This record gives sequence, C-alpha cells and structure tokens, in this order.
Amino acid sequence: MIALPSPGLLRDRRAVTVVEFAIIAPVLIMTLMATLEIGYQGYVTAMVEGAMTKAARKATVGDQDIDSVKQTIIDEVGQVVDKKYVTVDTKSYYNFSNVGKPEKILQDIDPKGVYNKGDCYEDANNNGKYDSTLGSADLGNADDIVNYTVTANYPNLTPVSGIMGWIDKRTVQATIAVRNQPYASRAAPTERCD
Repeated sequence: MIALPSPGLLRDRRAVTVVEFAIIAPVLIMTLMATLEIGYQGYVTAMVEGAMTKAARKATVGDQDIDSVKQTIIDEVGQVVDKKYVTVDTKSYYNFSNVGKPEKILQDIDPKGVYNKGDCYEDANNNGKYDSTLGSADLGNADDIVNYTVTANYPNLTPVSGIMGWIDKRTVQATIAVRNQPYASRAAPTERCD
C-alpha cells in the first residue's frame, strides 16, 4: 500500500524557495558567465581596433620603426589581454593594386601567364627578384600601402566553455590598410629581365 503524505505536509511552503533557487541558479549563473564572455570579447575587439588605428596613424609619417609600432599595439592591447596572446603582422605594398597579387609580368615567354626565366617583370619592391606574393614585412616607404593585422587569441575568463561546449579560447582579429604620408621621394618600380 502506498502511504500518502499528510494534508499538513502538502500545504507546508517553508522550503520551496530553496528548491526554486536550486532550479533557477544554474541557468542564471550560465547566463551571467556567457554575458561576461561576450561583453569582454567586444571590449577586446575595441581595444585591438583602437590600438591598431593609433599605431598605424603614427607610423604613416615615417618616424617609427617596425618594432616600436608593434610594441605600441601590444602594450595597448596588453592592458586587457596578456601580451603573450597578441600578435602583430605588417605587410607593405607599392600601391593598392599590388595587395595579394604577384609582381606584374611585362614581357612573357612560353609558358604564358607564369613567371619563368627570360620573362621581364616590374620589381615593385625593388628587391632584385620576382615575388609571387608582393609585400614586405615592414612599414614600407613614403606613399607605400601598409596592411596591419592584429590578432588576440586569449583564453576565456570563465569556465563557460566547458559547461556550454564553447571553445576554450577566443580570437579577435582586426585589419587596417593605410597609405604612408609622402614624407620623402620613393623609388619607382624597376623593370627587370632574367
């Protein structure tokens, strides 16, 4: 026979708050942790973009070297993310049309459309060799285009990743391309033939 609870026990509401809290608390805590992670990622994004823009503007006038620009960005972002998680990459180009492209072949012998011995090409970065991918890992010269990419790959603040199945690290990446000021004359690309 099944014993039914006494009518007085069914009307007793003294501990119901503890049970309700035990049901709601995990959901509330998870929501707070997720909100914190998303808000922090937005803050890191703003810091990365601001530091990159500030350093790029200073570098356009030509009185900075690559190491000081990178250190400026790392120091600024390092205020909110550990510096070891921040990387800065730069690539300089002669003009915008060179970004992500090989040097222009001026006189093409067979096989056509591919650089080979005997072809003449425009040495845009004046390094004396044909480059299938243009761009130097520096701040360039006067009037050059410099592409900055800043990446912050940092661990989560809270254990939300293990509980909700999220990734353990967050990645924030920002890119900007700026033209250096015409603070000096620059060498025109050289035509070279092999």
